[in-house]
Amino acid sequence: MTEQWVAAVQMVSSDQVADNLATAERLTTTAVNQGASLVTLPENFAFMGAHERAVLAIGEADGDGPIQAALSAWAQRLGITLVAGSVPLRGPEPDRVRAACLVYGPQGERIARYDKRHLFDVALANGEGYQESATFAAGQSCIVADTPAGRLGLSICYDLRFPEHYRALADQGAEILLAPAAFTAQTGAAHWSVLTRARAIENLCYMIAPGQGGEHASGRHTHGESLIISPWGETLGHCPVGGGEGVAMAAIDRSSLPALRERFPVLRHRH
Repeated sequence: MTEQWVAAVQMVSSDQVADNLATAERLTTTAVNQGASLVTLPENFAFMGAHERAVLAIGEADGDGPIQAALSAWAQRLGITLVAGSVPLRGPEPDRVRAACLVYGPQGERIARYDKRHLFDVALANGEGYQESATFAAGQSCIVADTPAGRLGLSICYDLRFPEHYRALADQGAEILLAPAAFTAQTGAAHWSVLTRARAIENLCYMIAPGQGGEHASGRHTHGESLIISPWGETLGHCPVGGGEGVAMAAIDRSSLPALRERFPVLRHRH
């Protein structure tokens, strides 16, 4: 059977790791009980602190730590592919971590790690400002992971604004694009829906985009509107804008992609 149910989990993560892990486990279990075999969690699902650098205190060594152990255990217990939107992993720099999207298989094994390449260093019109590069080190590689649901092309949040990242994933055979995010309320209202749909359409891939949606410890408001998009740009599943926690569900069928790409061969028409 090529059709599979997938889920985008929407959260309003706090600065309490244990509480966030309990919420993520509960919502993941809800998605599986509704038939999902692939569950995706948003960026920063385990922690959103009162200030950007607070995340350094909960950074884990690669392959070792309570957040990673919980993810592996959930995937194995539920028999699913589980995508952790971002986990802070320590590297060689003592004052910066990596935002790592981690993929776990049904046996609890880690299938893939992708480190966020594009860091959110911006000043918004409403006075909000962010400088992720002060806390996070950028990744260098585009990663596609083989899973029972299909070939997953990985990204995180701000990557969504760089179409060349997704074209590189499509060139590696991606069938499903993942964009876990914590889009701000301001930028999300303007750009979230159009960017997720554009990345799906231009690459003829499914898009799964789980997001944060609410007010966090820092006072920051995130957009929500977690989405599952078809390769034709149709919304297959969604959560409300800024609507708190929830689960967006949809059935996808990657076996339909070759025929669609043959009828509409945009990927072959590049020059």
